[in-house]
Amino acid sequence: MSRKNLVAAIIVVILMATPEIGHGMHIMEGFLPIEHAVFWGLVSLPFFVAGTMKLKKTVKEDSNAKLLLGLAGGFVFVLSALKIPSVTGSCSHPTGVGLSAVIFGPLTTTVIGTIVLVFQAVLLAHGGLTTLGANMFSMAIIGPFVSFGVYKALGRGNMKMSYVIFLAATLGNFVTYAVTALQLAVAFPDGAGGFGAALAKFMSIFALTQIPIAIIEGILTALVYGMIIEYNTSSKTMLNVDKV
Repeated sequence: MSRKNLVAAIIVVILMATPEIGHGMHIMEGFLPIEHAVFWGLVSLPFFVAGTMKLKKTVKEDSNAKLLLGLAGGFVFVLSALKIPSVTGSCSHPTGVGLSAVIFGPLTTTVIGTIVLVFQAVLLAHGGLTTLGANMFSMAIIGPFVSFGVYKALGRGNMKMSYVIFLAATLGNFVTYAVTALQLAVAFPDGAGGFGAALAKFMSIFALTQIPIAIIEGILTALVYGMIIEYNTSSKTMLNVDKV
């Protein structure tokens, strides 16, 4: 089977294995207390501003980056729109941000992820505008920074690049949901055990669905990255993300 056919087959498997649930969300609209929603929005805003500046610089320096930006955005949109129910008020799904993080860096990926989250909230009722800050922090900030960190740490060694990309995307995905579990635990501590018990509960529920999803995303991201490297030789952006 060719690499293109293998990637297509994996996408089909994900689509078939991931039912579309109308009420499934990142963290759904209105679910967080208002003070938590405002807090996460304020924390996430500086990353978005810095990412916007980085994005403008990237496009200015490399005109061919626009095509890659569109590809990365589409990858994030499609993967993160696939969802299965998990913790009440949230869901498990791929994130897709690992690909963008290793190509453009985490700050640019913050902008891409935020745009995707807004479109999903408005058009698909997936996530929400009041919970945008919280969803940004987990999926568009922490996830990309973890993926980027893994990529930079392991990419300088002797490990095969496909394995590096796999680990970067897989760990970035799972850490996204660890942060979501933390956000929910802070907002809704357990009546008896408090924050610790709530965090353990949310993490254990997420793990049932998120671990296999993260592994599948890692495989798919490594395959797509390999295809981009193979067929894209004109962009200065590829393999040039030493700076955040």
